[in-house]
Formats: sequence, structure tokens, C-alpha cells
Amino acid sequence: MTPPLTGTLAVTGDPDADGLLNTDPLALLIGMLLDQQVPMEWAFRGPATLLDRLGSLDAATVAAMDPDKLDATCRAKPAVHRFPGSMAKRIQALCQHVVDNYDGDAARLWETAGSGAELRRRLVALPGYGDEKAMIFTAVLAKRMGVKPDGWQEAAGPFADDTPRSVADINGPEALATVREWKKAQKAAGKTKQQ
Repeated sequence: MTPPLTGTLAVTGDPDADGLLNTDPLALLIGMLLDQQVPMEWAFRGPATLLDRLGSLDAATVAAMDPDKLDATCRAKPAVHRFPGSMAKRIQALCQHVVDNYDGDAARLWETAGSGAELRRRLVALPGYGDEKAMIFTAVLAKRMGVKPDGWQEAAGPFADDTPRSVADINGPEALATVREWKKAQKAAGKTKQQ
């Protein structure tokens, strides 16, 4: 059995929200799911917002919720995302996937992965996750949570290096600013996060 999750991710500007991400595997998966088309701080604060509104963050409970209730929970001000309705559906699908494939325990997704390649395949299979998100999450697990299955560097691709290119490289406000500056420079040069 892997020890409980204890990470060094500090992206939200809120110690409680960051604390949740660093200790609750489902919160971390949901935060990464929400990390698209909104600032990183907003995305990764989403799990804490859901916890406050629902009273607990449990995959089986969220999966079984009335979809309209979860939608309303995500839409309440402040919304958990710029597109709260779409994200409510994705959050529920993600939680159902965790229930169906990992007995409701999000940590089993990586605790039982035999290699970095298997971890990446499992992440790509998650609703709302694509290949790049899977690579970034693999890097988050390794760099911020100490979860390093054999071959994780290959599975994380360019996100495994020391370039400050993603949330995996953020452990405080200074690192957040550095990642933002790097992304801005890449965009100005017509390059992607992977280049």
C-alpha cells in the first residue's frame, strides 16, 4: 500500500484548497480535469468549492448524484468553471469511471499502475482527459506528489523536464508566475507547451 498522498502543489493561492489537492486523490483528479479554458487557480480551486457545497468529496456519492443537482452545484456563484454545465457532466463521468474501475478510490489509479506507460494509459481513459492532460498529470504525480512509477519520465514526455511549463512545476506564487511567463513567451513564439 502506498502512503497517503502528501504533495507540494501550491497553485490556488488558498492554503486550504491547496491542502485538499495535496491530500485528496479525487480532488487532484478533478482539479486537473477542470484545468482548461480558465486560469489554473480557478480550475484547481474547484474541488475545494465542491467540497464546501457537497459536504464531502466522494466518487460514489458524486457519481450517484442527480445530474441536475450537480449541475446547480457547479453553477452556483462562484461557478466551479467557465462552463459549469459541461464540467458538471465531466466531473460526474470521471467519478463514475473511478467507481467502475477503481472501487471509488482515485488513488488506486496510480497505486496499482505497474509502469509509467500503464499510468498514462489509465489517465487517457478518464473522461475529460486527453493525451497532453495525461502527460501533465503524470508529471504532477512525480514532481509534486512523489509518485514515480518506472518509466514515468517517458510517460510524462516533455513535462518531465525542468522547464517550468505546466502545473506540475508549481509549488508557490513565484513558480506560478514563472510558468505563466514561460507559457506567454511560447505563445508569442507560436510554440506549444510541449515544445
